[in-house]
Amino acid sequence: MQNTKKLINSLLIGLAVLVVVTIWDGLYVLPEGEQAVVTQFGRPVGDPVNQAGLKFKMPFIQEVQFFDKRILIWDGEPNQIPTNDKTFVYVDNTARWRITDPLRFLQAVGTEQRANTLLNDIIAGTVRDMVNRNDLIEVIRSSDWSDEYMTSTVQSRDLILTPPSVGRDRIAQEVLEAAARVTPQYGIELTDVMFRRVNYIESVRLRVYDRMISERNRIAAERRSTGEGQKAEILGRVERDRLEIISAAEREAFEIRGQADAEATRIYAEAYSLDPEFFAFLKSMESYQDIISGNSSLVLSTDSDLFRYLERHRLN
Repeated sequence: MQNTKKLINSLLIGLAVLVVVTIWDGLYVLPEGEQAVVTQFGRPVGDPVNQAGLKFKMPFIQEVQFFDKRILIWDGEPNQIPTNDKTFVYVDNTARWRITDPLRFLQAVGTEQRANTLLNDIIAGTVRDMVNRNDLIEVIRSSDWSDEYMTSTVQSRDLILTPPSVGRDRIAQEVLEAAARVTPQYGIELTDVMFRRVNYIESVRLRVYDRMISERNRIAAERRSTGEGQKAEILGRVERDRLEIISAAEREAFEIRGQADAEATRIYAEAYSLDPEFFAFLKSMESYQDIISGNSSLVLSTDSDLFRYLERHRLN
């Protein structure tokens, strides 16, 4: 009897555990930002589940595959691609995508890792085709190119001659449009494709640097020549101004000296008119002062005019 009770208790406990495990395996939680596909023996069952919350499935025989519902990032490997004008460039692209049909995604792709590989083939191939069709100028310039902007920023003179007819942004849009027509069959929506970086290969980059250096040297020589010309013009203007100032100063000095001489002559005339005899005597003395200088001696005879003049003034 006791053995029968133990057996019944064991069966009840086992049944309870089985019920709990069954309920536990039959429930699952779909997080916000994710979507799910229920599979039975590896084959999808029913429609995809998109609403977050507590969900039910057949325990033990059904599995749940979760997929991200948010926008995902694809980063491609930089590729060396020739342009239409036979110039090789390194192109590095990035894209944004999301899973819009998880059922088709599960059937055609399976995992996000395989999706990245698939996108690498689709986007990289489309980018290569678009770059091959366009010249270098279209790949490296933005679609909003303007003469004023490019003249102030682009270093190489040959890159500012003509505006792009397409531009890098438009090429990226064409890549998006072409690739987006392919991805829906895999349950993927491609939302954006961008050129993250476009760069020359090493050999081309060195030639571009040489052209940039030559262009900078040419501009520097042109600026120095312009500076020398402006310097000569400024120095010539300064010299001309200096000569004009000196000429004006000398003319003014001559006028002042002439006025002073005239004034001195007038004053002398007025002074000498007061005593003409003294004026004659003073002039005679000045003339003898010019004649006799240093250690010279003058011998006068008694009948000379100077002697008589001195004698007369002495007696007076």
